[in-house]
Amino acid sequence: MDQSVRKLPTHEVVYQRLRDMVLFGDIAPGQAVTIQGLIAQLDVGMTPVREAIRRLTAEGALQAQGNRRVSVPHLNAAQLDQLAFARLALEPELARRAVRHLKDSDIDDIAAIDALLNDAIAQGDIAGYLRQNYRFHMAIYDAARAPLLGQMIRGLWLRFGPSLRVVCGRSGTANLPDRHEQALAAMRARDADAVARAIRDDLEQGIDQVRRSLRDSII
Repeated sequence: MDQSVRKLPTHEVVYQRLRDMVLFGDIAPGQAVTIQGLIAQLDVGMTPVREAIRRLTAEGALQAQGNRRVSVPHLNAAQLDQLAFARLALEPELARRAVRHLKDSDIDDIAAIDALLNDAIAQGDIAGYLRQNYRFHMAIYDAARAPLLGQMIRGLWLRFGPSLRVVCGRSGTANLPDRHEQALAAMRARDADAVARAIRDDLEQGIDQVRRSLRDSII
């Protein structure tokens, strides 16, 4: 485990682990899981699991099912429209702001993440793709030095991620959204407008995939 994670209190580590399970679709929308099952899976006590569930429920990422069960809520079309509006408003703007702060070494680090993402796509590794895609975007947004906006974006991804995992699980990695090469080229050119356009195009691909699946009642 990473040294920085070891220094976190147990309840925060458990929250992050359960949050990742939701974000990357390890718990599918509508799938009920028990508190005891999570305790066993995470190998921790009841108190930190209950606290993590409480926080994620407040964030809209989990919902109570009764009988000590929780689930990831299904995303409906109206909610997707709101998530799409917020993401397309915030994320390209943070990418634009990031350009003025990015050093060459930062861009190299982001490119290395994208290389791992490409490997995951080539290997048909959906879980790896989702994790590296998240890392890629957050590395850019964090460079914008706007932590409040970054926190908002992380919350939006938490609501969107489980549905994207369902779509990827059905279609595989062959047609996954990726405008990262364009974004990286624009970053190296220090073209903030082009970076924002590439990120917007990238987001729109993923949103459109989920929207089509909702119309087809797959999710």
